[in-house]
Order: sequence, then C-alpha cells, then structure tokens
Amino acid sequence: MIPLSILDLAPIPQGSDAAEALRRSLDLAQHAERWGYRRFWLAEHHSMPGIASAATSVVIGYIAGGTSTIRVGAGGIMLPNHSPLVIAEQFGTLESLFPGRIDLGLGRAPGSDQLTVRALRRHPSAADSFPNDVAELMHYFRAAGPGQPVQAVPGAGLNLPIWILGSSLYGAQLAAAMGLPFAFASHFAPAMLTQALELYRRGFRPSEQLERPYVMLGVNVFAADTEAEAQTSFTSLQQAFINLRLGRPGKLPPPEPDFAARLGPLERSILEQTLSSTIVGTQETVLRGLEEFAERTGADELMVTSQIFDHEARLRSFEIVARAPSLAGSRS
Repeated sequence: MIPLSILDLAPIPQGSDAAEALRRSLDLAQHAERWGYRRFWLAEHHSMPGIASAATSVVIGYIAGGTSTIRVGAGGIMLPNHSPLVIAEQFGTLESLFPGRIDLGLGRAPGSDQLTVRALRRHPSAADSFPNDVAELMHYFRAAGPGQPVQAVPGAGLNLPIWILGSSLYGAQLAAAMGLPFAFASHFAPAMLTQALELYRRGFRPSEQLERPYVMLGVNVFAADTEAEAQTSFTSLQQAFINLRLGRPGKLPPPEPDFAARLGPLERSILEQTLSSTIVGTQETVLRGLEEFAERTGADELMVTSQIFDHEARLRSFEIVARAPSLAGSRS
C-alpha cells in the first residue's frame, strides 16, 4: 500500500491559543512516529488566527527535536516571502541538527493576503522570480566552490530533499522541468489535479535528485469509530473554509452536528470547490477511500491532513488510518 504522511497546520481551536496548538502538534508528531507515518510537514501561513505554524522553520526544529525517526519538513515554505540564502541557512541548520530527517517543500503563493505580503516587506511581484529563486536556493546546498563569495553556512554540501508544492498547473510544470518531486494541494484545490498530474508526468526531466516522477497528494481524512462521529468532526473544517472564503478567518470552530442542513447555495458551492478530496467515515470507509483515491491518481504517497477540533479525536483519526490492516508496515 502507498506510504502515508501528515500535513499539520498547528490548528488553534476556539478557546485555545498558539502555545497549546504547538504542544498538540508535537504530541501528534510523536504518535505519528510510533504509528509509522513517513513524514510530518508544517505549512507557512501568516496573519491567520487559526494557524500557529507561521514561523515554519522554528516549528520544524521543535517537532524534530521532540521526535527521533520521522521525517519533518515544510509543506511548505512560501519562497517569495524570503531570501533564498536565509532559507538555505535555516534548513541547512535544521539538516545539520537532524541529519537525514528534514524535507524542504517550496511554494509560490504568499500564504497570506496582499496587506500581509506588504507587512512581510515583500513585493507582490516577488512570485515572478520563483523559478530563479528555487535554482538559487538549490545552488546554496551544493558544495561551495573555490573562492565562492556567498555561501550558506550551514547548508553548503548538504543533501537536503527539495520539493515543489502546487495548487495549479504552474508548480507541476516547474517541478517537471527541474526534476523535483511534486506535492499537490488537492486537499483544498482539487480542480486542476488531473491536469497537473498529466503535465508533471509528461514533462518530467530526470535530475540529480530524482530519476522518475514522484507525486504526493494531499487528502483530508476524518476517521472515527462511528460514521456520525466522523461526519461531526468534519463540520469544523467546513466552517473554517467557509469563513476563510467569505473573508472572516478565525480559530478552528467546534463541530456542529446539524451544520450541513443549514448551508445555503453559496456555502455549498464553496465546499464543493475546495473539499472534494475529503474522506469521512469509519476505518473501512476511510481505507477504501484512500485506496480508490490512490488508484485513480496514481499517487506515490498520500499526505493526510485532519483539522479536527478535539485533540483526542484528531489523534484517534490518524490512529485509525495508521492501523488499517493493509496499510500497516507499509511506511519507511
């Protein structure tokens, strides 16, 4: 069966704070390591009241320091917000501290709105230089040449895997052209999934890092011991996405069992456009859904994400997935 990994946003539920969210993320990562998940990735978002992973490289160090074997990485770093040299130094430091365990996924979107982009002191046009910035960043990880004036220390000479992230066709084309693994955000942007995969696989050029295409796809999973529990947990994410799309982002709302019955046409359309790559139910339902999704897409790896309000229910959801009989022992 296909390897499974976890994408975590360090969600901040209503009534909680960032400190508690980060402690819960570490607890989840420690459980995930025992359950056999391959990776634990965190994502860069800014000015989002419900997400605590803004300082992504710092959080990666916290998670990696509290675990011992699971790969920890960025899904991703929004490179237009940063200098390539600074990211090379940050992730060179992480790789030096936790050798062989760090992944660096790179995204082109700002991970925020335009007001926040300006607060980050980045110009909106910074995304236009994304391919050159990726190439520059990769250059800093190569062994420094004689007399090289600018070096990443730590960073130079380290073998740190680089991924390209995407939610459209742009990332697929760039990952293919550069011969890099591709992670597609189908968990919130499923519309172009099929076309992006076709572009990536058809245009892939082997590189020093990767001989053949490798695709990891995001999928929302809400697993529980009963169908009703799983469906109720799912309503927190539904509320959060509607709030975000309507310009009122906030902390992760508590579940509402009758939420779907109160949705209007606009809200239903938002959810259909964003959350179609979601699997909800008991272990049997979730396992079947993951297998069907992997078979339909030909994914090499799935990255499960679960925005669940109650921490124990979130742990239980990931445990159910990990302990599915045909998944057990498949990850390394």
